[in-house]
Amino acid sequence: MSPVPTDEIYEKYRDKAILEINALADEIARAAGGRVPVLGSGHPLGDIMLLKYRPQPAEVQEGVAFYGRSGQAILKSLQRLHVDPLAIYGTNCLKFAEGDEDESRPFLTRELHIVQPKLIVAMGDPTVEILNSIDFPLADRLEPTSAEVQRFTATVDAIVVPDIDASLDEAPAKTAFWNAFKAVGPWWAALPPY
Repeated sequence: MSPVPTDEIYEKYRDKAILEINALADEIARAAGGRVPVLGSGHPLGDIMLLKYRPQPAEVQEGVAFYGRSGQAILKSLQRLHVDPLAIYGTNCLKFAEGDEDESRPFLTRELHIVQPKLIVAMGDPTVEILNSIDFPLADRLEPTSAEVQRFTATVDAIVVPDIDASLDEAPAKTAFWNAFKAVGPWWAALPPY
C-alpha cells in the first residue's frame, strides 16, 4: 500500500476542524439564551490564534470576533509584518458581550484544542488571566510581559501584547501595541515551510 500524500492528511485534519468549529458554534449559539454569540473566525487550523478578552459592539452586531476597527488594525499590522492573514484564527475569551469567564472557559478550551495554533497572541492582562486559569494539559503559566515569545505548551508559543481595543484611540497606546505585536513577524518568519 502506498503512503497517503501529505496534502490529503492535511485536508482530513482541516475538514475535521471545520466540523468541530461548526459544532462548537452551534453549542455556543444554544447557550446564548437571547444573547448574541460572538464566534471566532479565520482558518480552523490557523498557525496563529489572536485572542482578546471581550467582544466590542461591532463584533456583537455582526456576531464575529475581530470585526470592525480591531480587525482592520490587525490586518494592517499583519500586512506590515508579511504574515499571511489566511493563517490566522481570531476569537474572544468571552463569547457574549455580557458573558462571564466561568461560562466561557470551556468554549475557549475546546477552541484551543480544535485550532491547535502554534502561537497564541494574548491581548491584555484579562486574556492572560483567562489563559492561565483554563484547564489546558501541560500548559505553563504565562507572564504578562509584552513582546516576548513564551512557552504555553510544548507545541504552542505565546506572545502577550496590550489589548487592541484599548490601543486604538491614542498614539502612545497604538505605539505600545505595535511595539509588542511586531514580535509576531520574526516568529512567523522562523516557521519552517510546509
